[in-house]
Amino acid sequence: MDRLDDSAKLMIVSDLDLTMVDHDDDENTSLLKFNALWEAYYRRNSLLVFSTGRSPTSYRKLRRERPLLTPDLTIMSVGTEIAYGDLMVSDDKWEQFLNWKWNRDVVVEETLRFPELKPQSETEQRPFKVSFFIEKDKGPQVADALSDCLEKRGLDVKVIYSSGIALDILPKRAGKGEALAYLLKKFKADGKVPANVLVCGDSGNDTELFSVPNVYGVMVSNAQEELLQWYAENVKDNLKITHATERCAGGIIEAIGRFQLGPNLSPRDIIDFKGCCCKVETTDPYFEVVKFYVLYERWRRGEVEKLEVYLEHLKSIFHAEGIVVDTSGNERSREELVDGMRGLYGDMKGTQFRSWVDGLSSSEIGSDSWLLKFNKWESYSSSSSSSGNQFMGSSTTILMTLQRKVSEDGLIWMHVHHTCLDGSHSHQELQHF
Repeated sequence: MDRLDDSAKLMIVSDLDLTMVDHDDDENTSLLKFNALWEAYYRRNSLLVFSTGRSPTSYRKLRRERPLLTPDLTIMSVGTEIAYGDLMVSDDKWEQFLNWKWNRDVVVEETLRFPELKPQSETEQRPFKVSFFIEKDKGPQVADALSDCLEKRGLDVKVIYSSGIALDILPKRAGKGEALAYLLKKFKADGKVPANVLVCGDSGNDTELFSVPNVYGVMVSNAQEELLQWYAENVKDNLKITHATERCAGGIIEAIGRFQLGPNLSPRDIIDFKGCCCKVETTDPYFEVVKFYVLYERWRRGEVEKLEVYLEHLKSIFHAEGIVVDTSGNERSREELVDGMRGLYGDMKGTQFRSWVDGLSSSEIGSDSWLLKFNKWESYSSSSSSSGNQFMGSSTTILMTLQRKVSEDGLIWMHVHHTCLDGSHSHQELQHF
């Protein structure tokens, strides 16, 4: 929460499964569009929060499978756990707050009275969450009966039925909405209330997010019946909540534009990949980095038609005496870099190759010069392989300067340095840019 010196321009609070992440899209098209939009325009002054029903174990598993950005905060286990930053530091005060009128042993004991409840995996059972699967037609009735039983035992709980199959029992003070309200209260105490908050969801356990006062909300186009019904019965006249026409992350981008919360045209949609140029001229180093790696991805996928134009573009943005240091510690000059890139054209065609940046930050180190830091990720999945996506990452630092010209100004890459991330490994895909 201390990453920003001032109040966040925008705070996005999004569910993951079938909201930020589209499990029907193996190419992660809309998710990667959101990633590029966020890193280019919002990472520097806004906050990203993932609010998920997943446990920490399940959440980490999803991050190994999909190109998710690193959020500033993570709300997990249906609002019973809050963690900060990439290290996921737990909020112990939040857990203490949830203890009021909660007894997990009693909850487990009472649920044994309902044979319709089938326990979820052990990883999804948390100190402040007891979770089950249940048939769709039995969910609402069991939820009501179980609430009555637990109330008679002196507990104050909430029973949440969502996705047509899941039933979670939590402390009354828990939940996605309660966790968000708690965080906003902390921001207020620090004098850093976000200028705008956009909540995003698709299922019943997201309803609380839309009930938090003064937030904007988007139900993605693929939102489930339970959420749409709740919306119709409770907040259909709220003009700050919309039902998007786009699926998942595409719906989030749509809502940013509809509510005029900031730029909503992803760099992935404004770059002419075939001509390898950008339709928007800018001297923004954040946008420059995102733009480059989108073009790099298209080059590796064999989707750039004007090869020599791309290579000339590469020469024009890289300093004649610049150096690229790869994850193995090898140094490459501009000429070696260009020659290497020529040989990589289309080498990942047919592998669902993707490239994205995460956690982009910059510091101004002189007049018109910036030191940019981020994690660069690449993934590919061969259609003939059953091993799923392969992820490779490097911690990357770039020295970039603004070169002023009579005709137009331009950003020049002076130095690039890659360091292999823990858990990743040196691979030829990471040895060039």
